[in-house]
Amino acid sequence: MRTLFLVLLLANVAFFAWWRFVSPPDLGADAAPLTRQIEPEKLKVVRPGEAAPTTPPIAPARARPAVAAVASPKCIEWGSFTVADAPRAEKALEPLALGQRLGQRRTEEQAGWWVFIPAQTNGRSGAIRKAAELKALGVDDYFIVQEDGPHRWAISLGVFRTEDAARARLAALRAQGTRSAQIGERETTVPKVWLQVRGVDAPLEAKLRDVAREIEGSDLRPCAS
Repeated sequence: MRTLFLVLLLANVAFFAWWRFVSPPDLGADAAPLTRQIEPEKLKVVRPGEAAPTTPPIAPARARPAVAAVASPKCIEWGSFTVADAPRAEKALEPLALGQRLGQRRTEEQAGWWVFIPAQTNGRSGAIRKAAELKALGVDDYFIVQEDGPHRWAISLGVFRTEDAARARLAALRAQGTRSAQIGERETTVPKVWLQVRGVDAPLEAKLRDVAREIEGSDLRPCAS
C-alpha cells in the first residue's frame, strides 16, 4: 500500500513538472495582456449601474441665414409725349405723390408714323367741326395742321416712332368711338418729353406700370444716361 502511494505521488509530481515547464502555452490566452494594451492608464473600470463616459457631441455647424437680395432704387422714365400731351401724363402720376422725384427730359425724336383724320373738303370749317366731334367723344389730344402742304387742315392725333405705337393709339381712339382716324407714314422731327421718376423701388415700379397702361403707345424704361 505504501508502495502504491509513492507511485501516485511521483506520478503527480511528474505531471506537474511537465505541465509547468514542458507543455505549450494556451493559444487562446494572452500571456502578457498588459504589455499589449494601448494607453492602459486611460482605462477605467465601470461598475454595474454606472454609465460609460461618452464623447461630447459635436455641435452641427450653423447654416448662415440666407440674405435676400435687395434691389437698389433706380430711375425710370415714361414717355415719350408731345409737349401738349405731357401735362396729361403728369396728371396721371399725381396720385403717386412723387414730389421732387419727378422730373422731365426733353428730346427731339424722328417720328415715322402718325395717327390723323384727313383734311375735309371744306377745309378749315370741316377741321373745326371734326375737332368738336372729337371733344364730344372725350378725345383731347389732337391739333389741327395749319401749315401749307398736302396735310393742311388734317387733324393730328399723335406722332410715333414705330408703327406698333401708332396702331395702339388708333385702337384706343376706335374704342372711344372715333371712326375716321387712320395711320400713315410721316417723317418729321418732333419735340418730345420723357417724365423721369427717381428712387423707384419694386412696389413703386409696379404702380408706374399700372399708370402707363392708361396711355396707349407709351413706354416705361430705365432712364437714358
